Amino acid sequence: MLINMSIKTKQRDQMIDITREVEKVLKEANVSDGMVTIYCPHTTAGITINENADPDVVHDMLMRLDEVYPWEHPKYLHMEGNSASHLKASTFGSSQTVIVSDGELVLGRWQGIYFCEFDGPRHRNYFIKLVKDTM
Repeated sequence: MLINMSIKTKQRDQMIDITREVEKVLKEANVSDGMVTIYCPHTTAGITINENADPDVVHDMLMRLDEVYPWEHPKYLHMEGNSASHLKASTFGSSQTVIVSDGELVLGRWQGIYFCEFDGPRHRNYFIKLVKDTM
């Protein structure tokens, strides 16, 4: 089962916790055991799993990404002017896969799933692919 989700970002760089949305899709599909893959089809956005208990973690990650990949750099050649967003998206990756057991995502106590915007604000989409165990 493939579900197309939409999301509206509000900042150039933003990490949005989408864990609850993924859990909701999982419940509605009545998947008790299997896998779920969350995929982002954009070259300037990504998906990651990280701590969702302390918002300072997101702040610190975005701050450090800006230091490593500054928005402006004299040697960037990409004519759209968003080379930093492509670098950030490639660093994070376009998907994450999570095990589903007894109807729950198998995540660590402090983990959440994030949609990562690096060239916003924009209207974006991401996909959730559910695979049920057949055993």
